[in-house]
Amino acid sequence: MTAVAEQAPVAAPVATEVTFRISRFLPEVDSAPHWEEYTVALYPTDRVLTALEKIKGEIDGSLSFRRSCGHGICGSDAMRINGRNRLACKTLVKDLDIRKPITVEAIKGLPLEKDLIVDMDPLFAAYRSVLPFLSPEGHEPSRERLQSAEDRAVFDDGTKCILCACCTTSCPVFWSDDQYFGPAAIVAANRFIFDSRDAGAEQRLEILNEKEGVWRCRTTFNCTDACPRGIEVTKAIQQVKRALIFRRV
Repeated sequence: MTAVAEQAPVAAPVATEVTFRISRFLPEVDSAPHWEEYTVALYPTDRVLTALEKIKGEIDGSLSFRRSCGHGICGSDAMRINGRNRLACKTLVKDLDIRKPITVEAIKGLPLEKDLIVDMDPLFAAYRSVLPFLSPEGHEPSRERLQSAEDRAVFDDGTKCILCACCTTSCPVFWSDDQYFGPAAIVAANRFIFDSRDAGAEQRLEILNEKEGVWRCRTTFNCTDACPRGIEVTKAIQQVKRALIFRRV
């Protein structure tokens, strides 16, 4: 008979009281945002989104924020957590310093509507202005427009964008200039400018060559640091600048 070693029992995770300092704003009542604190019991693997849902469900039902898929795909729950743009659904409690209150506020640079909710229309307007769709040459093909893996790799990084606005609203130029396209729109343009099946590169480059276009970028790398999808945003912007200088894509 084979002896089986006894395994030590696995300790159950312990919930800890965590305090959140949340920026609140009710436009019908407040002239400016103010801070309110809430304390909830959380496990280390809980997400900030979990905390917000507990606060809304158990403490204060008036708290307002966006969320949808909860898995880092929809991009709807972008917010500033401890001063950094993040997705609440991807930020774990164990990765934050819970010895002091965790601050949560709306992303900057977009009009504040309520609590953690901002008006995304300016972001989407900039996105639409760079023609974010394939513009192939010629008539409708009789078969699929094929592309090599090498050609796809040229622009593949930009296809990961979920339009969460983390990059654009981390940009100090965007904070002070609401006419600037912003990093998200430039990444969207990059994705099609370097697509071998597309024929609209010159048109997009002319749009981004305007005074509020790609040249407003100051290469601070805030956008790259903020991207929850790991896109090299600053690199994409530099690629567009080089394409404009050399007119070669």
